[in-house]
Amino acid sequence: QVQLVESGGGLVQAGGSLRLSCAASGRTFSSYGMGWFRQAPGKEREFVAAISRSGGSTYYADSVKGRFTISRDNAKNTLYLQMNSLKPEDTAVYYCAAGRVGDSVGHYAYWGQGTQVTVSS
Repeated sequence: QVQLVESGGGLVQAGGSLRLSCAASGRTFSSYGMGWFRQAPGKEREFVAAISRSGGSTYYADSVKGRFTISRDNAKNTLYLQMNSLKPEDTAVYYCAAGRVGDSVGHYAYWGQGTQVTVSS
């Protein structure tokens, strides 16, 4: 198993930036593909970005492409999401997940507790 803890969320003005982190413990972090998802109130959880086990391949939702960057440091057992040019519609709880790389929740077996990101207009 792997335990995941997100951090770095907060309140930011539109156009600003945040960097989310996801610290992993337990089984070998580098064994897992990793992803970021988000869930806004009243909406389903949606895919944001994913990264392969080595970090060599990355994938993004169209809504964040060019603004967000996913990365990982396997030596530090940490996943990151750099979010730039934030928009009010990016407001959501952001979750990191471990499993197989993919864009659906079913690809991931392990989830963090989430961190709130709020973007004011």
